[in-house]
This record gives sequence, C-alpha cells and structure tokens, in this order.
Amino acid sequence: MEKEQTIRDWILNLPKRGKITFSLDEVDASFPQITENNKRVSLWRMVEAGKIQSVWKRFYVVIPVEYELKGTVPPVVYIDQLMTYLQREYYIGLLNAAAFHGASHQQTQELTVITDKGNYRDKHKNGVKINFVGKKSIPKTYIQQKTTKTGVINISNPELTAMDLIFYQYEIGGLSRAATVLNELAEELDFGKVKNDFFILFTSTIVQRLGYILDEILVYKEIAGTLREKALQAGLSFRKADLKPENDSTHASYNKQWKLVINEEIEIDE
Repeated sequence: MEKEQTIRDWILNLPKRGKITFSLDEVDASFPQITENNKRVSLWRMVEAGKIQSVWKRFYVVIPVEYELKGTVPPVVYIDQLMTYLQREYYIGLLNAAAFHGASHQQTQELTVITDKGNYRDKHKNGVKINFVGKKSIPKTYIQQKTTKTGVINISNPELTAMDLIFYQYEIGGLSRAATVLNELAEELDFGKVKNDFFILFTSTIVQRLGYILDEILVYKEIAGTLREKALQAGLSFRKADLKPENDSTHASYNKQWKLVINEEIEIDE
C-alpha cells in the first residue's frame, strides 16, 4: 500500500519540480481532506525548522539550501512569483536596478518594487525589507527580464532607471544620491534608442533635471545632448522650473540650456 503523501513531503518535493514558492490555496487544493488546523500546524513546524519562510499572507517560499543557515531568503529570489500570485505588474527599480546595470556601489539590503498599484505597505519581515512604489502604469517596452536561478525578474532598463532616479528622488535620498548613482550608470545609457512614448511617462521637468545633472554635474555632454534632442523630437517643451521645488530660489543662478533655476547644490560621493 502506497504511503499517503504528507504536506511536508509535498513542499520538499516542490524544488524538484522547479518551484520554490507556494500559496495556502495550493495546499488547500492538494490536501482537501486535512483540517485547517492541521495544515497550520504542519506549516508552522516547517517554518520553525527553517525549511520554509512566510513572505506574504498565505504565501510561502521553500528556503534553498544556500540560505538555510541564514534562515531567510532575499526577496529577489521570489519576487516574480509573489507578484504573479498578487496579480500585479511590476519591475525592480531605482538603486536595485542600477546595481543590476553595473552601479556596483549601489547594492542595498532593501528591494524596491515598482508596481502598477501602490496600495501595498512596505514589507519588513525577518530582516528583509521590500519597498513598494506605485506607478500608474508599467511601461513594458522599457522593462528588461533577467534570468535568475529560480526563474526571471523584471527590471527597468538603464534609461527608465535614470528617469526614475530623478522622479523618485525622495525615495532614494535626494538629487545628490541620484547623481552619484547616475555617475555609475551613465556608461549604460543610450537615449538614442528610446521612442517618443518614453517621454509620455514623465513630465518635462524630470527630463530637464536629469539632463542638467548629466550635462553640468557629471559632464556626460553627449548623453545629455541625445536626451535633449529626443525629448524635443517627442514634442516636449521645456519651461522654467526649479531644480529642487521646495528650496528657496531667491539668489539662485539660472541654466538657460535646461531652463532650470539652480537652487540646490548637488554633491557626488566618490
């Protein structure tokens, strides 16, 4: 007589089938004969044994061998599966995306996930933090897929990453931090390949601030020039704006090229 499969056996066999995440709904479907209480006890025991980790309500990850000692799995390992479970479009952005594109000094313990609905609170659990940032729509044309050991993840391409760094400057620590990251990211930027729809994603002031930083602070003149040319081709018109809207601009200088009042001193960390 064949031994009846236990919840533990079912979970431990998932990686053999190329799957390292599961939801409570899947457990319910696979073990309809087991009571809710017994399911909870089985899962609790596996969590206590360091075999699985609860990363979201009703959603778990099987801890790969390489993370068993630490007892926690980096969210980049399971984020694609989690967002599929939540039925949300997403991409990994800002400092995390910059690190993927070679800005090696921008490694961070937190994962920033930009999603099409921003009503999720940041998740801080087991020493792991996921920052959720809302965006009206996810520009799929400018998202790249990177292959990982456990599947694929979506990340913003270098050009979208650059614009996001300015747009979401407050999430990363301000324009000086954005400029520091852009200094490492610049070699990957090629605004010549973006299309007109790219400039629908942001207001003209974001382009102006990015262009000014690339042009005057980082002295990537050619990259800044291409950005300006493509923006104007797309029908963007630059209007006088402040580099930092909330700062006083009484005695600030004015940059004619980018039509910006320079009321913020930008410093780059070496």
